[in-house]
This record gives sequence, structure tokens and C-alpha cells, in this order.
Amino acid sequence: MPQSKSAKSSTPPAQPPGAADGDIQFYRPESYQRSESVGWMLRKLKQTITRQVDLRLQDAGLTHAQWGTLITLRHSGASSTAQLVRELDVDAGAFTRLLDRLEAKGLIRRERSAQDRRVVMVDLSEPGLQVTAELHTVLSDVLNAHLSGFSHAEWRLLLSLLQRMIDNGEALLEASGGASGPRSDPLCEDDCED
Repeated sequence: MPQSKSAKSSTPPAQPPGAADGDIQFYRPESYQRSESVGWMLRKLKQTITRQVDLRLQDAGLTHAQWGTLITLRHSGASSTAQLVRELDVDAGAFTRLLDRLEAKGLIRRERSAQDRRVVMVDLSEPGLQVTAELHTVLSDVLNAHLSGFSHAEWRLLLSLLQRMIDNGEALLEASGGASGPRSDPLCEDDCED
């Protein structure tokens, strides 16, 4: 019986950077299927969540990039523009224009830092705090709808597995010297310009 090319090879496949000996390789170039890619699935999931939230927030006139920024401020508190650009992983120029729109809507306020006048601090205004309280309801509803049919144990397991992947990714970034600077979010290319 003839052997396949992969069966003839005595050289084991190369391990990805940071992979320990004995780590399972779930993906191989010769059998890669986009439909089984965790990255692709997470991207599709993010798209459906974002679209559902956007539909619910149409009347409020908020885009994904805007409500994502507002929620980040709600959870992190007053932050510098540079901190927000890093946290949201967006282009600084596009983000400044987004902040202009949020400020025009009265949802945020920007002030120069008293310690360093070059630093611009961004915080939620009172109306911004009210909008983000409503956002928590919308996000909870949309996420619960996406988790329909899951048990509590399955939800906790999903969170745990995703956190492990995040930890692995952060360890890979750290081992490679980290990112060279903020990148624009490929899912935000159009949204950030809103």
C-alpha cells in the first residue's frame, strides 16, 4: 500500500513559537479548514454580537466604535487618549475624530492633564454615564441571546477556555517583544470612521 507524503516524512512538523514539546497541534496547513478556525469563529461571533447591539442602539445614534469606547470608559474610568488607543487597539487619528463626535453628542469630556499638559484625559459626562448604564442592559440581552441553550457550567467553561487562549496569546506577544505599537482593528476599519 503506498504511503502518503506526510506518512513518509520522518521530520515532525515544526512547533509554533512558544509551543512546548508534546503540545497538541490542532491546526495543520494541509488540513486547515476556515470553518474550524477558532479565529474565524471568534470573528463571526464578534460580528453577530456587534450587529445585534448596533441594531438595538440605532435610535441612540451610536456606532460600534462609539459604544465600545463608552463601555471602556465606564469600566476603566477617566483615561488618557493614548491609553484608550492602546486598550481599544485602534488608529489614533481615527480615534480622535471619534472622540470629537462623542464630545459633540455630550457623552464625554476631554481635559488636559494637570500634571502633563500634553496628555488629554477623557471621561464620561453625566449623559455618558446614563447611556452606558443602558448599554449594560443591551449587552446583557444580546450576550444572553447568543448563549441560548448553554448551561451555567458550559458558560463558565467557555469563559475559562477563552481566558486561557487570551493568556496564551499575551504570553506569545510578551515572548516576541510585544506589539510595536497600536494597530488598527481589522474589524473596526470602517466603524472607527463612523
